[in-house]
Amino acid sequence: MARPRIGVVTGGGDAPGLNTVIRAVVKAADQRGWDTLGILRGFEGLIPPVATRPLAVADMDALLFRGGTVLGTSSRGRFVDRTPTGGRKRIDQQVVERAARAAKRLELEALVCIGGDGSLRIARALSQAGVPVVGVPKTIDNDLPGTDTTFGFQSAVAVAVDALDRLASTAESHQRVMVLEVMGHHAGWIAAHAGVAGGAHVVLIPEIRFSWDAISHVVNRRWRAGSRFTLIVAAEGARAVGGRYVMRSGSGGHPGERRLGGIGPRIAVEVESRTGREARAMTLGHLQRGGPPNAWDRQLCTRYGVAAVEAVANGQLGTMIALRGAAILPVPISAGVGRIRTVPVDGELVRSARAIGISFGDEPLVSAEHPITDR
Repeated sequence: MARPRIGVVTGGGDAPGLNTVIRAVVKAADQRGWDTLGILRGFEGLIPPVATRPLAVADMDALLFRGGTVLGTSSRGRFVDRTPTGGRKRIDQQVVERAARAAKRLELEALVCIGGDGSLRIARALSQAGVPVVGVPKTIDNDLPGTDTTFGFQSAVAVAVDALDRLASTAESHQRVMVLEVMGHHAGWIAAHAGVAGGAHVVLIPEIRFSWDAISHVVNRRWRAGSRFTLIVAAEGARAVGGRYVMRSGSGGHPGERRLGGIGPRIAVEVESRTGREARAMTLGHLQRGGPPNAWDRQLCTRYGVAAVEAVANGQLGTMIALRGAAILPVPISAGVGRIRTVPVDGELVRSARAIGISFGDEPLVSAEHPITDR
């Protein structure tokens, strides 16, 4: 008699820990006497002709610390159409129905869907089409609702903190302003956490509009106090008061698509022009998404993968695995999509940062004793 079988798919952008979740799913399923079938190339692998591979438990140990995903992924599939200007249309229900029929022919007990907002939206659509699914929340931006933390986030923060540590030494040596641009379209979790942990003096996040005068004031104030360098960390979605998002051009992405990026170099140019202090910018980009997960993410990914298999065993389908306080538990998959979890502007994280003198670029400038343009 054939063993029961579950499927696992990784969708959207890669993040540290994808392979670690796959490993946990396969090992936990094997403990229950189940086989695991991997879906290749993200959800595209469910569109006939399907692309799959069996996942053997003997091959899993090496995945604990391996970055990326051995199954492959796609964030530009046929499930979601895009307008010529880069806007996102609704999920194509005809494609969902084709994939749902293919998934049912695979005779899976359930499909474990590992991904962020876009992937979980597809997972929800498949669930509504009759496919038994369990979601696992992934994004380095940490902006999914329904869970306290997504896996991949802590590893991305660790990369950003390491970069700030290295930039601090060169900034101090050359008496420069160093600007680090990190990911974060609409939520500044990476920038805020990395800024606090990495000793940044200015943190710029999408949730708080900044002013050029406020940033310049911090640089000049530190210079007058004898601190001849300044570290600035900015989320790619940070915006000045009255300003627009800074967009990249010629990124080689989807035709007509515009991507956020470039705020770091823009800040460096403005700060140098306004203060006369030498400024340089560095953009971390995909370095935050690649490489192995750190220790914290490895244990979280393992717990998420095990909980996904337990949810299947308990018949808790149409759910997403979430971290709530110290507990890992299934919640309705709809709780993980449809909105962005942003940094609370009056929350404890921002208040703690302000309490130790970190500027978010929004402070009112009340002192006339030291004008902003003072050099």
